[in-house]
Amino acid sequence: PVMLAYAGSGEIDALLEEVSRGEPDVDETADDGVRHSLWTVDDDTRVSELTGKFDALPALYVADGHHRSAAAEKVADAAGDTDAGFLVVIFPAGQMSILDYNRVIRDLNGHEPGAFLDAVKECFTVEPAAEAVRPSGPAEFGMYLAGHWYRLRTKPELVPEDDPLARLDISLLGTHLIEPLLGITDPRRDKRIDFVGGSRGLGELERRVDSGEMAIAFALYPTAMADVVAVADAGEVMPPKSTWFEPKLADGLVSLVLD
Repeated sequence: PVMLAYAGSGEIDALLEEVSRGEPDVDETADDGVRHSLWTVDDDTRVSELTGKFDALPALYVADGHHRSAAAEKVADAAGDTDAGFLVVIFPAGQMSILDYNRVIRDLNGHEPGAFLDAVKECFTVEPAAEAVRPSGPAEFGMYLAGHWYRLRTKPELVPEDDPLARLDISLLGTHLIEPLLGITDPRRDKRIDFVGGSRGLGELERRVDSGEMAIAFALYPTAMADVVAVADAGEVMPPKSTWFEPKLADGLVSLVLD
């Protein structure tokens, strides 16, 4: 399903908390160890109350599934079906976790490692590290190159605090390193770049570089939910592969039936 988030409604949180105090209608643990519990709300008064609270929200934010929702809209428009729908799940923003969404790139775009490091220093401070680098905050990155880890920090003057899209870590890395130095301007279609969800750990970045499959890897700091909201409120769209949301529902756990 498409994952949506709502922000700032303690009333909805309280209603859902009350519902979940009862026994769940579905309670299953998937093969990956994640437990899924579902409660059916079938009391008309409670349904009306929840519906009213959700209708009163100023916005719902697409956390995961932008392409699926856009594709569903185009299919419905093409079919002239104004009643078409698709399955969504709505989470409280404060209960969603965003993990890092890291990058691995196949080659250095013709650069030798030493010359590449020198070029990186134009926009970032570069500090060699004795172990894998997990960024400690925004505008900071871990870089794995030729068997060595480095901590990169974006130079402060390059971080536009008044632009919610341009100040995102993935925007900073793309604008000042991946695009100009590695020549990747379209990460959606360029086959030289791949994306590694944070749940796989930094060891996966090392493995893919050490194997020779990739030449360089970047570890990113997780995007804050507040940044996702700020980008949406500004009428912008998040860059591709910039958020890895948890929790995720198991496929096929719920089905949509349209009368």
